[in-house]
Amino acid sequence: MPTIRPFCPMLTWTLTPLALPLRFTWKIARNASTTKTNLLLQVAGGGYTGRGEAAPNIRYHETPEGLQQEFAQLQAAGLGHCETLAELTDFLTQHQPAAALRFGLESAFIHREAARRGLAVPDLLGVPAPAGPVPTAATLPIMEPGEVAGFMREQDLSRFSLLKIKVNRDGALDLLREVTRLLPGHPLIIDGNEAWPDTDSLRQSWEHIERLPGLRVRLLEQPLPATCAADYRALKGQLGCPVFADESVTDGADFADIARQFDGVNMKLMKAGGYLNGLRILRETRAQGLQTMLGCMVETSLGIWSALQISALADVCDLDGFLIVRDEPFGMVREENGLLVDSAKKA
Repeated sequence: MPTIRPFCPMLTWTLTPLALPLRFTWKIARNASTTKTNLLLQVAGGGYTGRGEAAPNIRYHETPEGLQQEFAQLQAAGLGHCETLAELTDFLTQHQPAAALRFGLESAFIHREAARRGLAVPDLLGVPAPAGPVPTAATLPIMEPGEVAGFMREQDLSRFSLLKIKVNRDGALDLLREVTRLLPGHPLIIDGNEAWPDTDSLRQSWEHIERLPGLRVRLLEQPLPATCAADYRALKGQLGCPVFADESVTDGADFADIARQFDGVNMKLMKAGGYLNGLRILRETRAQGLQTMLGCMVETSLGIWSALQISALADVCDLDGFLIVRDEPFGMVREENGLLVDSAKKA
């Protein structure tokens, strides 16, 4: 990517906390919440602005307060003097902020640079743009089986071609039994968020799960902890469905070994820490012959819009995070019959 300097000698950065009430209790194997605090990053200079979002994740020891402290430290260290993407990349590599904050900063910078140069974000990144509306999975959080029918009806989940079911070890069978009773044959992502401790416990559960009438599993996502690499290698190809990595993919991941453990990778820009590293992860995944999935955290449409810019590189998209937010503030993406439509020309 060529180095082109903006018209201003210094860029102005701001951070604004976003208090986001959720439409329902968001429960996964690790925790449950009814609100989320994300951060809006904005960079301005030379008559152009760019916005990015940071969605802190406690799994990676990220908190809104911690990210705000890191931002203040970056400001004091000279963040505003980074005039090119290369300079920003070097600066962030040197100071190493949390991944979510890094993504918010890098994406805001790239969005401003795309606006300044009159380019679409995919063109600036050198990736194909999505050909049209993007199908997304929709997520059912962990809940009691008796609540499933009402929730699916209220949220009209049948309009999505793919459903993602959050499960924990103890309740997975009953929850999946109810989902498959209501929507037999509907493709499902089963997401364990590291809920099973080892191979034996997963096998015992899976023997019952795979016998459920009407069960159709598109993929199983990260059922064991990331530390269980040997267990994943032993399970590879034995569960009757693709197994995707999420928490197992880190910046230092050996993708040849990831390929010995998994059939695909779920890449989240918030976890990758930016477009550039996210694209690297997707390329490494493809190079190993693995399937690609583009995921998200609980985010506003700004974060989801950012992910849409590279969605053409994914086999599966799970980008419903903004649909969980009760009063979504930006309106940059809209959902129509399970498809995501870009409602904004620029960030």
